[in-house]
Amino acid sequence: MKLLKLGLISLVILFLLATIMGAMLPSKVLVSRAVNIKAPIDSVRNQIEDIRQWPNWVEGMNDPSVHIQSSVNAQIGKSEVTIAEKNDSTVISTWITAKGKPQISTMRVIYQPQQGVTIVQWQFEQSIGWLPWERLGSIMNDKILGPMMEKNLDQLKRLIEAETSSL
Repeated sequence: MKLLKLGLISLVILFLLATIMGAMLPSKVLVSRAVNIKAPIDSVRNQIEDIRQWPNWVEGMNDPSVHIQSSVNAQIGKSEVTIAEKNDSTVISTWITAKGKPQISTMRVIYQPQQGVTIVQWQFEQSIGWLPWERLGSIMNDKILGPMMEKNLDQLKRLIEAETSSL
């Protein structure tokens, strides 16, 4: 009986500690990466504002689980992706996961004519629920998304710089 009581009290204390630690973490997680591309802004915008161009530089887009419906809609694995807004400097897309949780992806392009460089900043923003394991798990978002974003941005850079150098 004492062992059962000790186990139950330990579980309650661990849950309370996880809840307190989780409450100290932010309710929104932002993962951001950037790359400098030696190319005009139009070359970059052509690749990022049309989902049909993403297979050229986003890893996994040639997978059979990817179904591109249009220039603004795609099913990527278990996520539904929609480009919600685009203008001269920004492409905002919504990624709805299989669990129905949205992530907002923002790609900004900033042209610096004096260097002939276009900066592409890509960020994912996710709202995290109040459950302690969701908040504690959000710590890993940067470790999971960050390298994938860096790799894809590097592929975008190589693709565009190769295209513009051959012109």
